[in-house]
Amino acid sequence: MAIEYFVFGGQDSRNYSIYISGSGVFGAPERDGSKVSIPGRNGEMFLDNGRYKNIEIKYPAFIKDNFANNIKGFRNKIAAQKGYQRLEDSYHTDEFRIARYKGAVKTKPVLRGLDKQTFDIIFDCKPQRFLKTGETAVEYTASGTITNPTEMTALPLIRVIGTGTLTIGGVAITITTNTDYIDIDCETQEAYYGSTNMNSCIQLTNGLFPSLAAGSNTVDIGTLTKATITPRWWIL
Repeated sequence: MAIEYFVFGGQDSRNYSIYISGSGVFGAPERDGSKVSIPGRNGEMFLDNGRYKNIEIKYPAFIKDNFANNIKGFRNKIAAQKGYQRLEDSYHTDEFRIARYKGAVKTKPVLRGLDKQTFDIIFDCKPQRFLKTGETAVEYTASGTITNPTEMTALPLIRVIGTGTLTIGGVAITITTNTDYIDIDCETQEAYYGSTNMNSCIQLTNGLFPSLAAGSNTVDIGTLTKATITPRWWIL
């Protein structure tokens, strides 16, 4: 039987002889919204905020041996990870999450003489389960298409070389100035060159950044020299 593990912020739980159960990793996030009661109308309306909430992922875990040293090393390494980090586990080898470690490790009582100490490791995760295939950049030196294999609209990272208008799925973004390259992050809605903000060098159609809807999306690079799209596919 396989022994399962996770990797958080580059720290592999196996390095601390920590192994997990997957009983807490298959849930789905809650849709964000609010219920509204209207006098005279039966039931309630639901106002959708167009997003999903974070989800808590709990790994029931145990340390196989040398409990005191391994739990100490694990706590020190995990506690040093600030903010959101990449989280992978052996149950979903083609996916990863963006997660924040929630803090306390509380061991559960065990009978004297047993060689395992059990405890829960809890992460506060963003709702997306990102596909590793979505980390592969697709290069365009001429117009073409890109196909989203999921039902979820993806917000890509785009690198453009040259000036002109890039149109993805009917949404156009014009690069007015570009001396080397510009990265356009459609999730954070920022354009930058290295650490330099380049938002002043792009023009948006109706204030919209491009996105990748389910299925085929047209990619028209116009007069640009090259566009590279890292799609960031995700599922729930």
